[in-house]
Amino acid sequence: MSGFVVKPEPVQVPGLTHLHTGKVRDLYSTAGGELVMVASDRVSAYDWVLPTEIPDKGRLLTQLTLWWFERLSDLVPGHVLTDTPPPGAPADWAGRTLVCRNLEMIPVECVARGYLTGSGLAEYRQTGTVCDVSLPPGLVDGSRLEEPIFTPALKAEVGEHDENVSFAAVAAAHGEKLAAELRDLTLAVYARGRAIAEDRGILLADTKFEFGRGPEGELVLADEVFTPDSSRFWPADSWSPGRAQPSFDKQVIRDWLTSPASGWDRAADTPPPPLPDEVVERTRSRYIEVYERLTGSAPAIDHH
Repeated sequence: MSGFVVKPEPVQVPGLTHLHTGKVRDLYSTAGGELVMVASDRVSAYDWVLPTEIPDKGRLLTQLTLWWFERLSDLVPGHVLTDTPPPGAPADWAGRTLVCRNLEMIPVECVARGYLTGSGLAEYRQTGTVCDVSLPPGLVDGSRLEEPIFTPALKAEVGEHDENVSFAAVAAAHGEKLAAELRDLTLAVYARGRAIAEDRGILLADTKFEFGRGPEGELVLADEVFTPDSSRFWPADSWSPGRAQPSFDKQVIRDWLTSPASGWDRAADTPPPPLPDEVVERTRSRYIEVYERLTGSAPAIDHH
């Protein structure tokens, strides 16, 4: 069992229909059928949505996603129509709301890996492959791959683990043509993001995208893009293969949860405990640091 430690009650807004409370976002629909995505300050780790929030996280990730969509627009259309909250929305939705085209979503998590770590490393150690892609022997945690690889996963419900699958499995489920389009687009968008990040002293180890179809059947990039929740960012100056790399993401939280300090047994199926203030503040500062290093500017998070 996992999922929400405490499931939040959705905010009801006149004129909007609440569709779904996700791990970190709440989804609504407008009367005109547009999708409204509201990023919360919730944080998830080990398939649990934790009981402690990270202040300003929703705004940071929303603003970073918008920044990236601008830099990818010549490669792939994005789903965002406006970042102005709908009429009647609560004041605190400002800065963390995206009104988007309603797409027919493709239920494939499109993952690109340029470095070996995480679940990819675990699979490689057992089989020498990641999602049926053969890799050379002798790679270690943090190794840079000769060519980035497409390692898709099938989407799971909240509390379940997305399942890594092969390209052939995606082709069997969705057709060879769409599978190839997803792979090529994923690798092209990853290459662009990786080059931009490297210019700023940051390695983009891996990332995941979601795509949907627009009314003409065209592929559209959706959800969040190149945020610390959907990507592994490493400081380039401390990259050293053969160990876990320091990263600009939820690693601070994961490390605390799996340390004796938390008192939590991940295997026991009990909910994780609240995060201490110091862990919250360190996590928040990592999110701010990666935002500032990537964009070159300070985030607008003084809405409170």
